[in-house]
Amino acid sequence: MSTSKTVQQLQAQWVNSENFRPYGQVIFASLDGKTYDGEDAQLSLQNGIPRFYIMRLQKRGRKFHKITRHVECTQCLGSLEGKDWLMAVCPPDNDVNEPALDEIAAFRIPGNCFIKLHEGTWHAGPHFDYEAVDFYNLELADTNVVDHFSHDFLKSHQLEFEMV
Repeated sequence: MSTSKTVQQLQAQWVNSENFRPYGQVIFASLDGKTYDGEDAQLSLQNGIPRFYIMRLQKRGRKFHKITRHVECTQCLGSLEGKDWLMAVCPPDNDVNEPALDEIAAFRIPGNCFIKLHEGTWHAGPHFDYEAVDFYNLELADTNVVDHFSHDFLKSHQLEFEMV
């Protein structure tokens, strides 16, 4: 007996500092010489060796069924070449094993900023419609080995999401 999956659409809203606050920060350009303040990325990278690199991703489309979190560090992501992209997120204060379905939100992120995810923020992405996009990524050197917790909605709820 086969079970069919449901595709749930998530309306992607343009990211800004206010609507993204439960998940992290949005960092836009500031003038050189500005002193450090709360508008700068509030990083937590003390649990290992920071890794800052350029990650090349191939076309991903807008659908996902897995969502991931990192509880030991913050993570920063931004696209190169001014390309906009999509990210689905769920607040970090949800149950450790499963994010709350009704709290998942989708954002469209312009190519002139980056996002910093709070420790433990569930995230799916980056997603985009281009053939390939390069992203800069700041996390810990071993984040994807020792601090990578995922939930598969296809397995748990026969559910897939599509950001529109």
